[in-house]
Amino acid sequence: MAHIAIDARIVNSSTGRYVERLLHYLQEVDSKNRYTVLVPEKDRDYWKPAAKNFTVMVADFDNYSVEEQVGFNRLLTDLSPDLVHFCMPQQPVLYTGKTVTTFHDMTLVRTYNSDKNWFVFHAKQLVGKQVFKKVARKTDHIIAISKFTKKDLLDFVDIPEEKVTVIYEAGETTAGTSTPYSVPFKQFLLYVGSQSDYKNIKRLTDAHQQLLKKYPKLGLVLAGKLNAAALKTQDYVTSKKYKNVHFTDFVSDEELNWLYDNAAAYVFPSLMEGFGLPGLEAMGHNLPVVSSNATCLPEVYGDAAIYFDPLNVADMAEKISLVLDSKEIQTQLTKEGQKQLKKYSWKKMAKETHAVYMKVLKTKS
Repeated sequence: MAHIAIDARIVNSSTGRYVERLLHYLQEVDSKNRYTVLVPEKDRDYWKPAAKNFTVMVADFDNYSVEEQVGFNRLLTDLSPDLVHFCMPQQPVLYTGKTVTTFHDMTLVRTYNSDKNWFVFHAKQLVGKQVFKKVARKTDHIIAISKFTKKDLLDFVDIPEEKVTVIYEAGETTAGTSTPYSVPFKQFLLYVGSQSDYKNIKRLTDAHQQLLKKYPKLGLVLAGKLNAAALKTQDYVTSKKYKNVHFTDFVSDEELNWLYDNAAAYVFPSLMEGFGLPGLEAMGHNLPVVSSNATCLPEVYGDAAIYFDPLNVADMAEKISLVLDSKEIQTQLTKEGQKQLKKYSWKKMAKETHAVYMKVLKTKS
């Protein structure tokens, strides 16, 4: 029996869905080996194991901090697991045990978020680049969540291609309960998620304003917390005197289901993604998807989306209009969306991840 530690410090974050689903299905996949799930103090009770071979342990160390490098390293050394799965690249670079590391994307080293302090962000980015390279070289095996992420990582650091396994995430196929959310539009486009610069939301608002010439009552709903990045978008919309743009701030899962169920189309204008979960979630609600053609998105969405050049506002508006105008295209996209969703499974992701563990441990599954 092996002892496997899972660094789940991001379980209650935007990327935490990956960790939560992995933990959920690993409990079904592996009843033999022992798992210690490491979480910050604030999330001690956020995820509760259902299987006897899983336990939760507090590891309260901030990402990219000195304590992460010193204190977390000491904790892991004392814990002495046979394997640690770091669900993000940030980790103690001096830890010497066997490890598996998941790389979701390369946005930290490829992009700049203007809502952050310039000096702090670039200092963090400089550290992040060195950590990414060090981790990629020293970890026993890497999981990339798309072929694009794998290629991007291999372009960034010289490591053997066979050291990286692509394991896809999945979208939710069931909508669940729905609670009405009040929006001042009968017809609206929907975007869900953060509004960092690389998400390209300002150009989405530009495209929406162009569409108002043809659809004067069309709304744009931007769902997500009104953090610093979203407030910058809001300032941009106000300064341009844009109309019919609605910022939800935080919405519950039930309210989000309603937005997915009642939107005219889901628009994903991002310049860089590692997988693109929101588009798949939209497909799970039979919502037509109009997406950027950048990075991994055509790989993940296949024929289930209409694509545009994310740097071309006119092209974005044209492709959205194409979907809004055609019931035939809407029907085709929703049909293809259901087919695309079947290609991905969280349980399959957990099984393939478990297989990587066993490969690194050199034991039979």
